[in-house]
Amino acid sequence: MIKETLTNLFTNKILWVGVISNIVAQVLKIFTHIVTYKEFKLRRLVQTGGMPSSHTATFVGLATAVAIQDGMHSTLFAISALLAFLVIYDSCGIRREAGKHADALNDILAQNHIQNNNETTPPDPFKTLLGHTVPQVIVGAFVGICVALLVLYVFWT
Repeated sequence: MIKETLTNLFTNKILWVGVISNIVAQVLKIFTHIVTYKEFKLRRLVQTGGMPSSHTATFVGLATAVAIQDGMHSTLFAISALLAFLVIYDSCGIRREAGKHADALNDILAQNHIQNNNETTPPDPFKTLLGHTVPQVIVGAFVGICVALLVLYVFWT
């Protein structure tokens, strides 16, 4: 029974589309960081925010794979499409705004530190790269769709 469960898990095409979409998007973040900032940062592999949106890639890839395998009329597609929409909405809206707030707070803290002639180490800055711009989400969606098509039609037929 455990062997059958593991076999089902490792042969689940839909699951692998989501996992691979996420990995591809995260790896691409390293290269887009190199192009944008002219520096190599391996840490981008596990960070949120930036180009492309790995959250979007994961859930759009998932929804695309479900649409291909089960059809757009299926309950699973409805669930996965709505989940993708919510993730995209969250990353472009709430998380992006939280990143802007963190950026503003960092500026305030830095100014306060300078004005008080504080000789201690300034506080650690808040993480600002949280959400995504619309282009980052569009590229993430493109990555998810491409991975779904490649996995289901080319590599896993």
